[in-house]
Amino acid sequence: MEYMKAFLVGGLICVIAQILVDKTKMTMPKILVSFVVIGCILSAVGLYQPLVDFGGAGATVPLPGFGHILARGVMNEIDEAGFMGIFTGAFKAMAGGVAAAVVFSYIASLIFNPKEPKQKK
Repeated sequence: MEYMKAFLVGGLICVIAQILVDKTKMTMPKILVSFVVIGCILSAVGLYQPLVDFGGAGATVPLPGFGHILARGVMNEIDEAGFMGIFTGAFKAMAGGVAAAVVFSYIASLIFNPKEPKQKK
């Protein structure tokens, strides 16, 4: 049942993104940044954690989950370090994830040979 919940929550987030792509003139970067900001806002007002508790990885893996982790890291660091936690909390919360992304991206670049897409004439 846990997998079904994750699938439903993650799928719903993807459906929302696809609707934005199809029905609006928003560019991909705007949609991606919007999802991170929405995750931060929902986390700050306490609405994203119940979604994480219900959907697990379906809520933490997509981009709103990234915003949630950033906001939660800042809030935790403010409790521990005070005002300076505003500046250090996000970095501490996401250091492992960003480091893993860099390392695995580097490994992928060594394994695969990317090619430039052909330009349409």
